[in-house]
Amino acid sequence: MRVVPSARPRKLAKVPFVELADGRLQGVVSSGSDIGRVYVSSVAASTYAFSCSTNNNRPCGGARGSFCNHIRALVGEAMLQYGAERVARYLKVEAGESVDAPSLTSAMTAARPGAGDASAAAQVFSRFLRQLAYLELAATTAPLPEMHWFPTTGAVAA
Repeated sequence: MRVVPSARPRKLAKVPFVELADGRLQGVVSSGSDIGRVYVSSVAASTYAFSCSTNNNRPCGGARGSFCNHIRALVGEAMLQYGAERVARYLKVEAGESVDAPSLTSAMTAARPGAGDASAAAQVFSRFLRQLAYLELAATTAPLPEMHWFPTTGAVAA
């Protein structure tokens, strides 16, 4: 598996986890009002069906009929992580020549997306928690079997 570097550096405080997977742009977005709450947000490719709920499966109050601020933040951070053209291509959005987050979300909302399937939220949140677990590991040069697919940059000095 090829690991693609970020298009541009991004801050992880607002959107700590973003991925293009399972036919969706999906990720975890921090709450602006409660430090202990996060939202699991997603937008489906082609249909732009969206969902946003808390980590406790409570629906987002702002995602009633259109994209909430969590989804808009997710789109913006995905563009920083993967590049605007790649995100637009993955979601199958015709956004014109200069693609930025506002034009991409405008193009998707113009298609009048409906509510998406929120059942994937648990899987997305689980992958996020697994990623956080790696931050708690002690520094070591020993291989981790579940991370065998990461590329090596050279020999490790003993």
